Amino acid sequence: MKKIRNKTLLLTLILTAFNVEISFGATNTELMNIIALGAILTTLVLIVMVCFVLLKTFNTMAAFLLPKEEKLVVQNDPNFELVLEPTKTKLTIWQKLLSLRPLEEEKNILIMHSYDGDIQELDNPIPAWFNWMFYGTVVFGIVYLLNYHVFKIGNLQEAEYAIEMTNAAKDKEAYLAVAANLVDESTIKLDDNAAVLASGKAVFTQNCVACHSAKGQGGVGPNLTDEYWIHGAKITDIFKVIKYGVPEKGMISWEKQLSPKQISDVSNYIKSLKGTNPPNAKEPQGVKEG
Repeated sequence: MKKIRNKTLLLTLILTAFNVEISFGATNTELMNIIALGAILTTLVLIVMVCFVLLKTFNTMAAFLLPKEEKLVVQNDPNFELVLEPTKTKLTIWQKLLSLRPLEEEKNILIMHSYDGDIQELDNPIPAWFNWMFYGTVVFGIVYLLNYHVFKIGNLQEAEYAIEMTNAAKDKEAYLAVAANLVDESTIKLDDNAAVLASGKAVFTQNCVACHSAKGQGGVGPNLTDEYWIHGAKITDIFKVIKYGVPEKGMISWEKQLSPKQISDVSNYIKSLKGTNPPNAKEPQGVKEG
């Protein structure tokens, strides 16, 4: 019982090390992966068992080949005759399990033919662990065939690839949506992408035309289409003004109403208005900048 508990503990530690988690909600592909991992772990355990048996075999061979003390048995004889009693090798549980025979019994499994007159062959049975592995691969192959090619429950590689690419596209879209809002006045870059400018124009039309007019020619606020700027012409300057506002001149902060992505888009749209020369443009204000 102690050996069984030790083996159970060893298997539990191996499964824990590989972080194997089997749940009833696992998909078919995940289940097949778990089965494959189980087969690999079983193979590793069998290899460890084989190494252990080989070690036992080497110990047995060493005990058989090296000189050993002979047991002297005194018979009830007036002449005190000494009789040598041969020692017999006791098979271990592992040797019995794996069909191993002691060396002194080799004569019982000799095949009655020889090669070159000196080489003889033993009729050793196939080890049990080898049969287990072979039958296991046969069972796994049948399950795999039925699962993927007969009942088509699982997805083949092409279908798995398509699913993974679809999931990757969704993950990328979600990441970009989050990453876009990580922009601020120190990281914003000029972007003349059509989608960015279209998004910026929509934000401008909804929130900025009341002060800067529909085409950015200025009204209550300054003209955004000429080369003159009050608070700087760099994209970082524009982002900062929109984000924090200029309260003393009536420009409110849009930090709470607009996301960083929206502020970035409308900043790039405002940069694109330079040189459009709309009619009825307001007179220049501020410093001329390129």
